[in-house]
Amino acid sequence: MLAAVVSRIVRICTRFPWLVIVVALAVTAGSAAYTATHFAINTDINKLISSDLPWRHREAAFEKEFPGHFASTLVVIDAPTPELVSAATEALVQQLQGHPELFRAVEDTSGSPFFARNGLLFQPTGEVAQFTRGLGAAEPLIDALNNDQSLRGLTAALNLGLAGVVQNKLTLDQMARPMTMAAGALDNVIAGQPAVFSWQELMSGAKAPTTQLRRFVEVEPVLDYSALEPGLKADTAIRKAAADLHLAERFGARVRLTGTVPMGDEEFSTVQQGAWTNIIGTVVIVLVILWLALKSKRIIGAVFINLFAGLAMTAALGLLMVGALNMISVAFAVLFVGLGVDFAIQFSVRYRAERHVCPDLKESLERTAADIGVPLTLAAAAVAAGFLSFLPTDYRGLSELGQIAGAGMLIAYATSITLLPALITVMNPQGEPEPIGYKALAPVDDFLQRHRVGVVAGTVAVALAGLPLLYYLSFDFNPIHLRSIQAESISTLLDVQRDPGVGVNAVDVAAGSLAEAQTVAARLRALPEVERVMTLQSFIPDDQPQKLAMIHDLAQKVGSALKPPADEDRATDADNVEALTKTAARLKQMAGAAQGPGAVAARRLADDMTKLAQGAQALRDKAAAVFLVPLKVDLAMLSNQLQAAPVSAAGIPAPLKSQWLAADGKARVQAFPKGDPDKTEVLRNFAQAVSAAYPMATGGPISILESSKTIVSAFVHAGIYALLSIAIILLIVLRRIGDVLLTLVPLLLAGVVTLEVCVIVGMPLNFANIIALPLLLGVGVAFKIYYILAWRSGQTNLLQSSLTRAVIWSALTTATAFGSLCLSSHPGTASMGKLLALSLGCTLCAAVLFQPALMGKPREIDPAASAPADP
Repeated sequence: MLAAVVSRIVRICTRFPWLVIVVALAVTAGSAAYTATHFAINTDINKLISSDLPWRHREAAFEKEFPGHFASTLVVIDAPTPELVSAATEALVQQLQGHPELFRAVEDTSGSPFFARNGLLFQPTGEVAQFTRGLGAAEPLIDALNNDQSLRGLTAALNLGLAGVVQNKLTLDQMARPMTMAAGALDNVIAGQPAVFSWQELMSGAKAPTTQLRRFVEVEPVLDYSALEPGLKADTAIRKAAADLHLAERFGARVRLTGTVPMGDEEFSTVQQGAWTNIIGTVVIVLVILWLALKSKRIIGAVFINLFAGLAMTAALGLLMVGALNMISVAFAVLFVGLGVDFAIQFSVRYRAERHVCPDLKESLERTAADIGVPLTLAAAAVAAGFLSFLPTDYRGLSELGQIAGAGMLIAYATSITLLPALITVMNPQGEPEPIGYKALAPVDDFLQRHRVGVVAGTVAVALAGLPLLYYLSFDFNPIHLRSIQAESISTLLDVQRDPGVGVNAVDVAAGSLAEAQTVAARLRALPEVERVMTLQSFIPDDQPQKLAMIHDLAQKVGSALKPPADEDRATDADNVEALTKTAARLKQMAGAAQGPGAVAARRLADDMTKLAQGAQALRDKAAAVFLVPLKVDLAMLSNQLQAAPVSAAGIPAPLKSQWLAADGKARVQAFPKGDPDKTEVLRNFAQAVSAAYPMATGGPISILESSKTIVSAFVHAGIYALLSIAIILLIVLRRIGDVLLTLVPLLLAGVVTLEVCVIVGMPLNFANIIALPLLLGVGVAFKIYYILAWRSGQTNLLQSSLTRAVIWSALTTATAFGSLCLSSHPGTASMGKLLALSLGCTLCAAVLFQPALMGKPREIDPAASAPADP
């Protein structure tokens, strides 16, 4: 009955080909117009997984209590010295805060007035004592530098040190380090190279650690999810602000962006990179494959028109069903080209075989429909069932892909039995003088039949022997590993994720109160997977009375030296030249002919001062800026630090306090992982340990862990649904459980072998490439159906038939479409392409080599019921 229906449809389409073509082209044009006017992609990755899951509810509840954590941009500023990074950050923050239309909030996480004033209170008591003692002794130097902020004032400060040498309070060698630092900066100024100087490094006696050379600004941008890159305007504005402020030129600062927003934007742009090149290359290769399969320009033209029409209809229907594509469902186009073309190739190759036997074109098309109708219909139903099995899952991104691709497979089937025969009728390709098939494969056919037991047993034995490998099959649940490290947001994240100022790998627990938060924090600190824990209490320093007393004593000593300098005695350029010349002469005099480190540094510095004095004023201005810009930053910072006051929970600024204490009294507890956060096992163990202690915990690692569970569960359920639905379809049509097993066993074998090969080649499963496994069912079952129905109809020597020709070239076309994904600059997309190609290869081998051996010789059938043998 099914064969008769398909034959009748093809007969009508060949009788009225132009009507069919006009209607199809009209629908195609309408679909293309609808797609062009309604095309949209929602790049919000939070929409890819159902919001009804318990862990998504926990995330939403936490975001409501402590907003701003799931849609932010982290601006990372690096500079050569602590002073320069502070100056660059302050300038950038002020610039960004002037654009509320782009940024809801802009926060310098460590440079707020609260931390600028009370920063010393958060240092260890011993370090505070050393700092205040050293600055107290340097009061004359501070006074000299503050009152005369010029090259003259700088030389005056140096002369204070030289006076100490004269008075035997210190030696020239003890001044070697500051003179060497100053000379190094001046060397670069004179040479026209970037020059920096740090007073903080001078006072500490050591190079500043990386944490002091980096600052973080957390930005909450205004997002437009209707755009392909929702945060692009905000990201562009940040980069433009850095360029307009000349942060690189003035402060040697580098500004980078990371966080959920720029990572999402760059995710889409990375997928786009080289996309057109891949598309063009894929089209060219597909054309070559079609030529080798069909050997006719007219048939190839018909197949391409048919393919484009089906793609346009699928795109329009997909947008009509889901409204906007997501980052996963947008892959439907590649899947349609890779899988939808199979129906057209099967029909066209079978038509060529019939045309060789029957010279009449229309009769050949009707005979083709009678032969291919049942297997093509059954294959389309099975492939569509494989895709539609994604629908009931909680992985919304995948369920929408299944919905669109499933409908697309039915559209591809429909156009292959309507539009394609009409196009072939109109184009009227020449007849086929040669049989269609592979006679050269006769020895393989003979070998498989004569040694079928050995082939089947050997293949099964190899698959069973490899089963222990599945124990080592790994699932990489870290989505960062699916993204290009060439993207700035990813490389920056990898660079800063271990910094204590970044909470990207932190986990949060919402405690009922501040008191409960302390209990939670103590319990979390006891976990071996936890490195440190923060609460609101973390912003209340220890030993405040002792530290405040030391700061008060320092204020008494240096407070007057920090008063704003008078304007009436500003140094002129002539004053600076005179001061440089005199100081250079004094340095040379004190160094004499001695060879100690102090004397060597003194002569070097004297030479630089002489060159500076003899150079142009612009050179001296540049040299002054190298020393005075950081000096002003440090003097302002010291002035703020001397105003430290007792800190209590009530005195913590409201913006900071709101991040840790909600309006209803709930308190936030934040834990950080111990170990390398880039290692999947570290994050998994950390997330599992915290979740075991507090199931209501949220945060990046827990979201990633729960996402992996959700996605893996979605694929497992999709695989089960696909297998059951395909089995039911096969049972309805084949009516023999044995024949159903002959179809599914090779498919399952291909799946097992695919996973075993993954272990052998070191290819872990991940969020992206796991999509290949359910697709394997849909793609693979189509090949198996073609063979099982040909076998049931009594055909022999299947490898020599036109069927194998169609299967091989169809598989190559599909492999080309999937293989193009391997060339993507996006690691996740590339890994998906690799596993799709691998699974397709295993499926093809199972269909072409294993299944014929498994089936053996056809059963005895009624000749009247047998389909025409393949020539």
